[in-house]
Order: sequence, then structure tokens, then C-alpha cells
Amino acid sequence: MSDEHTIEARIYERLSKVIDPELGRSVTDLGMIAAIDATPVAGETNTYDVRVRVELTVEGCPLSQTITNQINGAVASYPDATLIPSIEVGSMSQDKLTQLVAGLKAERKQNPFNKPGIKTRIFAIASGKGGVGKSSVTANLAATFAALGYDTAAIDADIYGFSLPRLFGVQSQPTNLNGMLMPVTAWGVKLISIGMFAGADRAILWRGPRLQRSLEQFLSDVWWGEPDVLLLDLAPGTGDMAISVAQALPNAELVVVTTPQPSASDIAVRSGLVALQVPMKVRGVVENMSYYEHKGEKLRIFGEGGGARVSEQLTHSLGYEVPLLAQLPLEPELRETGEAGRPAVLTKEGALRSDGIGETFKNFAESLMRLPQ
Repeated sequence: MSDEHTIEARIYERLSKVIDPELGRSVTDLGMIAAIDATPVAGETNTYDVRVRVELTVEGCPLSQTITNQINGAVASYPDATLIPSIEVGSMSQDKLTQLVAGLKAERKQNPFNKPGIKTRIFAIASGKGGVGKSSVTANLAATFAALGYDTAAIDADIYGFSLPRLFGVQSQPTNLNGMLMPVTAWGVKLISIGMFAGADRAILWRGPRLQRSLEQFLSDVWWGEPDVLLLDLAPGTGDMAISVAQALPNAELVVVTTPQPSASDIAVRSGLVALQVPMKVRGVVENMSYYEHKGEKLRIFGEGGGARVSEQLTHSLGYEVPLLAQLPLEPELRETGEAGRPAVLTKEGALRSDGIGETFKNFAESLMRLPQ
């Protein structure tokens, strides 16, 4: 047998395992559980109505149903009595929200990704020129990491040519929590991009300090939690944003994307050689659009050898091995599915595909994580 006070205390303890998916903290730590009331059901043995009053951080929180479902499950699965959950959802008072956000910001106060001992692997995806499929590689790699169970985040650092929102089917804006932004989650990946904000379709002419500030805001003003992996989709070339990334994230690891033809691979080498001037290590090369498979034959539409050439030249110039990590096929489905808002490595249900492209990206992601930091 149980009693009301014991049930209320144990339910509160069980709710400490319910994690707010945006903030990555338990709903009890965040002060979101305002009350728990257990009342015996008349005429029923060891049966209780349990009312849980939840205060969300913002009214109409997009993930409120997810939180409610988890709380319902924690109450209904209580082992020592039959509990009938009733969840009342409201929102925090302004004072309580202000206090919560101030506490979260105080923990950070600055870019959270350059602190000593940070567990996050940071991969900056770069290319020498546009049109080689760098953003598609970034999107599918991020989706692969998430499908493999990694807590994954991605920043669209291509301020001029942002494309991650479209590739992930994102049309919503980040939630503004008293000046702190919650990244938008799509296909298991936490995302931020200038393309998510009003007026982002207008031409952006930022340079120098203002461009660097945009990256700092993406890092410091967004609540990322502690992801296992952070990917950055860099603008093509070796311009201001590449330098800003190196300054803000000295522990970032560079991955260079090229296509097979010399006109792309020669320029791709330059994007890798930026590592001679900044403290980033080049982890490897990806050759995209390597071949088109037709009736069992691999057609080298754009020539061949570009990835190997970039790998060899960077290995020679940088003085350490820069391997060719992956050769990705030219697949129309990559473009068609991506433009429809789903990374092509995923099934419609969000699982990692078990065929060729899914296996290729799985091997690619695992090879990156095996590299020593």
C-alpha cells in the first residue's frame, strides 16, 4: 500500500528523469513542475488520481506534447500503485522565466565550445568553390550522426548562401527564451541558420567584424546543451568566416569537400591550406559526385582522382596524413530528397538507410569519430 505523500515524493523523483528536449535538463531542475497532487480514488484499492501541474518556459512551446507524453509515462508506469495521471500545462511567470534564463546564461557567459575539457567534436565542412555539394554533405552527415545516436548540432555558417533550413525542411524560427534562442530540431539535429530569421531572403553584405559577430551569436546566444557533435557548414573559399571559425573554435577539425575534376580539386587544396595560418587540423577529404552507377557500371562523369589529389597535396603541405575519408556517388535522389526537406540518408521514418548511401555515410561518420582529438 502507498499513501499520497509517498506517491507525490516518488513521482517527483521519477520526473527528475524527464528531460526537456530543448534545454537538455530535467523538468524538475528547470522548475517546470509546479505541483503534484495525489488523491485516492473512492472505492478502489491502491488507486490514485495524480494531478501534475507543469509550467513550460514559453506559452505554446512546440515540444510541449513531447514533455507531456514523457510525464504521463512516468506517472502511469509507477510500479507500487495504480496511478491515473492528469497533466495541467501552463507557462512560467515572467519573473520565474527571467530567473531561469539568468541562471542558464550564468553557467555559460561565453562561447561554450572552447572551454577546456569540452566533449563536443567540432567538424567544419569546407570547400574551395561552390557547387560541389558541401551543404548536402553536411546535412546528410549531421543526419547520420543523429541517427547513430549522437546528440548532434549544426550551424549554417554560410551566411550568404545558407541552405540547411531547406535541406532539413525547416520553416519555423528558433524560440526566443528571454533573449536566449532555442535551436530548431529537425530529423534529430539541432539547427541554427540566418535563413530561419525574418528578412533572411534579402541579400546579406556583412563583412569583417559583423560577420564574425554573427558566428559568435550562433555559438553564445543559442542554448546548445552539450552535443556530442557540432557541424559547421562553411561558406566556400577561405574568406572571413573560415578565419572567424578558427578564432572562435580553435578545437574545430576541418573536412574538405571536392569533386573529381581538377578545376574543383585544385581550389579545394587552398581551403585546406588555411590550416597553415590558423590552429585547425584538417581531418580528411571527401570526394563528392565521384561516379554515377548505371546498370552495375560506375560512370566517372566528372573525371576521377580529385579527392586523392587533394589528400596527397594536403598531406605533403601540412606534414601529416590527410586521408580520403569517403567517395560519394552522384545520386539524383540526394538532391531530390534533400530539396524536399529530408536528408537522403534517412528513411521517411527518420531511420538511417541500410542501402549504399546510408552505409557510405555511416562509415564516413564513424571514421571521423575514430580519429583521435
